[in-house]
Amino acid sequence: MLAIENISRKFGHKQAVSGVHLQIPAGSFIGVIGRSGAGKSTLLRMINRLVEPTEGRILFDGVDITKLSGKALRDWRSDCAMIFQQFNLVGRMDVLTNVLTGRLNKVSALRSLARIWSVDDRIMALSALEQFEIANLAAQRADSLSGGQQQRVAIARALVQEPKIILADEPIASLDPRNTKIVMDALLRINKHFGITVICNLHSLDIARDYCDRLVGMAQGRVVFDDVPAALTAEKSRELYGIEAADVMDTSDAAKGVFGQAMGGSISGLQTSH
Repeated sequence: MLAIENISRKFGHKQAVSGVHLQIPAGSFIGVIGRSGAGKSTLLRMINRLVEPTEGRILFDGVDITKLSGKALRDWRSDCAMIFQQFNLVGRMDVLTNVLTGRLNKVSALRSLARIWSVDDRIMALSALEQFEIANLAAQRADSLSGGQQQRVAIARALVQEPKIILADEPIASLDPRNTKIVMDALLRINKHFGITVICNLHSLDIARDYCDRLVGMAQGRVVFDDVPAALTAEKSRELYGIEAADVMDTSDAAKGVFGQAMGGSISGLQTSH
C-alpha cells in the first residue's frame, strides 16, 4: 500500500501541490489527469523523491519514504521506477546498455562503476527488450531509434529494476497513435502480468478511461476527482479541464488501446516480489 498523507510542495510563492491525500493499493493502475500545471508531475516526483515535499509524508508498506536517505533512498528509487516523457536514455550508448543501467542498484559498487554485467543481467535485459519486440535493436545506439522505440527501451529499463511501483510521467505525450497504443499496452501488461502498481500521468481522457482502474483528477495542486473511470462524465471533465476539455477528449479509434493484442509473451527469469 502506498499512502500519501497531506503532501504539499511550494516553489517559492507558488503552491504546486497542496494537501494531497491518496491511498493506492498494490497492483493498481492509476491515471493522474488534469491541466498542465495542475501538479501532476510534481506529485509523481515527490513519490520518487526527485522533489522533496514541503510538508506531509509518503508511506509505503508502513515505511516513511520521506525520511529515507543514502542506500535506503537508492533502494526506494529502484523499487519505484520512473519513466519520463523525454525517455532519459543515454543516446551514445547502445540499447542493451541503456536497459542494463536499470540493474545498477542490484550489483556491487565495483561492478556498478565498471559497468560489468553478469550473464543473468544480460539475459534479463534482452528478455525485457524481447517483451517489447525490440530485441533486434539491442546493439543500436539509443539516439538512432524512433520516439516510440526509445520509450519502450525506457520501460524495459524500468522493468529490469524489478520495481514494486512504476511512475510514468506523460509517457505518450510525444508519440503518434500507433506508438501510444504500444506503450500503453506495455504498461498495462506490466501491471496485469507482474502485478506492479502503475501511476501514470495522462493528458488524453479517453486513453485514461481505457487503461486505468482509477482516475485521480488534479486542479491547482489539489485532488478534485478520485473515482473509477466510469464516474468521469463529460460534465465532470468540463469541470476539471474547463475550455480545454474538448482538446483532451480524443475519440479516435486509432488512439485507443485494447490490452493483449500488441504485447505477447513474458520475461523469462524476471521475478518481482510484492
